[in-house]
Amino acid sequence: MSELGLKEELRRRLKGRVLLIGAGNTLRGDDAAGPALISLLEGTVDATLLDAGEVPENYFSRILEAQADTVVFLDAADFGAAPGDLAVLEAEDIAGCSLSTHQMPVDLFFRSITRSSRAEIFAIGIQPARIGFGEPMSPEVEESIRELAEVLRGILPPRLTEQL
Repeated sequence: MSELGLKEELRRRLKGRVLLIGAGNTLRGDDAAGPALISLLEGTVDATLLDAGEVPENYFSRILEAQADTVVFLDAADFGAAPGDLAVLEAEDIAGCSLSTHQMPVDLFFRSITRSSRAEIFAIGIQPARIGFGEPMSPEVEESIRELAEVLRGILPPRLTEQL
């Protein structure tokens, strides 16, 4: 997806209270994209940020407590594109691609959140180049998460107060 297309899609979809969930294993190269993006955004945007590591289902109650209108799941996802490419993925898309290294199928996790809240939920997948244990993040994914952080900072209101 082009950067302009992504910006327009996110402008249209990021409504009300926004929860950004970074998922992935920080010890597995590009699988760390979600947590790295959350770290880049910390203290800069008026959204709830959650680094859910590799087991986002453990944060189910915190996700519901956020009472978000929009939930965005940020994760490495193999959707057959070039390393660092970004894609907006719906629950039905996720069933057809490999999303990171999670315990629970992510599409089932999405359906559980949708059934238990009024939030719109979708994912921004980042195509990994490498997810081997102990590998560093690839330059392509590092660049993509920096660019995505800038896009999100341009769309979401700035953080005006300290988060607890």
